[in-house]
Amino acid sequence: MTFPVEAFEDGSEPAENGPPNFLVLDNLSISIIETDGSYHSLLKDESLASPQLSTQELEDVRSDLRENRQIEPLITEDMNGQEQILVFRPADRTPALSEEPRVIQMGLSTAPLSRILWRQWLIFMGLSAVAVAAGVLIYFSVINRTLRPLSTIVQSVKNIDASNMKGRIPEEQGQVEVDSLSASFNDMLERLERSFDQEREAKEKMRQFVADASHELRTPITSIHGYLEILLRGAAKKPDQLATSLESMYGETNRIIKLVEELLLLAKLDRQPELPLERVDLSRLIMSMQTQLSVLAGNRNVRLSIEKDLYGYINPDKIKQVILNLFQNAVQHTHPDEGEILVSLCRESSRLHLSVTDNGTGIEESKLPHIFERFYKADISRSHRYGGAGLGLSITKSIILAHHGEVSVNSTRYEGATFHVYLPIR
Repeated sequence: MTFPVEAFEDGSEPAENGPPNFLVLDNLSISIIETDGSYHSLLKDESLASPQLSTQELEDVRSDLRENRQIEPLITEDMNGQEQILVFRPADRTPALSEEPRVIQMGLSTAPLSRILWRQWLIFMGLSAVAVAAGVLIYFSVINRTLRPLSTIVQSVKNIDASNMKGRIPEEQGQVEVDSLSASFNDMLERLERSFDQEREAKEKMRQFVADASHELRTPITSIHGYLEILLRGAAKKPDQLATSLESMYGETNRIIKLVEELLLLAKLDRQPELPLERVDLSRLIMSMQTQLSVLAGNRNVRLSIEKDLYGYINPDKIKQVILNLFQNAVQHTHPDEGEILVSLCRESSRLHLSVTDNGTGIEESKLPHIFERFYKADISRSHRYGGAGLGLSITKSIILAHHGEVSVNSTRYEGATFHVYLPIR
């Protein structure tokens, strides 16, 4: 701030009426400090009173002015106890060298600044409180929006157990990560459900298997036990009854041995489904069984339709067992004199097609899905007649699956049946 100082260069006193009105401010004080240390106010009486500097403070200010050094503002109080910020400027452009320089002292009250600072502080604190409150609201809103889908997942998972695997978690909840997590949970639940279903099915099959095996074993054992009772009651002393009983018990023991062997074979295939395979001429293998098949067929007409030189990686013993099982099944369901059985082998693309066809009684359509199940008997009367336990076709399927092949059946009631076996060439 610059003031006209020409009026004071001659040492005259300022006019009593004071400076112009535009310099009058309630929170401002302006004084000239004379060479003798006296103060002359340049503003009206209603302005602030100029604070009086101590002798040392005034000497420091004049020293800084003489040497053109920067004068730091001072903060002090006037006679009325009001705090002011003081700045200093030289009053004379060319002060006399023999005298102390006159100084213009300008003071500004700190009260308005304090009020402004307090107001700014209150505004800041108010805005901070509003910001914190808004932040808390937004935080809880976001947390609630984020955790609600997770709570849904947790609740859904709690409601799922081994007896209830049908529940699923909603996969469209508005959050990509949560939706992805829900989809992963649902995939896991589907796999678990399939595993539980397979376990229940396996347990049910095992229970049924044990029950059927026990039934099949109990029948011949009961028969043997009955013959032994007859012998112990005196039949052993009668040659005819003794021979009949021994022959019957021999047949029943053979039946038990066959059943046990079949059960052991099925257990082995279940435990170790892979078989040692070798490259074999399947055409020659089947042709070598022609005599054996003719003996089993009796008076039935047996025809072979075999393409030559068809090689495949197979287990010869197990494939022979498959052919015998299918052939015996055809023998059991055809007429002893008018029955016809066709065994054929050909190549279809990258696999070998073996089929056994008969003109027997056929299989009812409702029974076709169960024909390869263990202990399943499509015709119970024929099973009792031929002593079968219903394991032949189950063993056939297990052997073919161990060769990575397929087995199926086509049949119409009273029009015969055809069993198809497909084996990979490599």
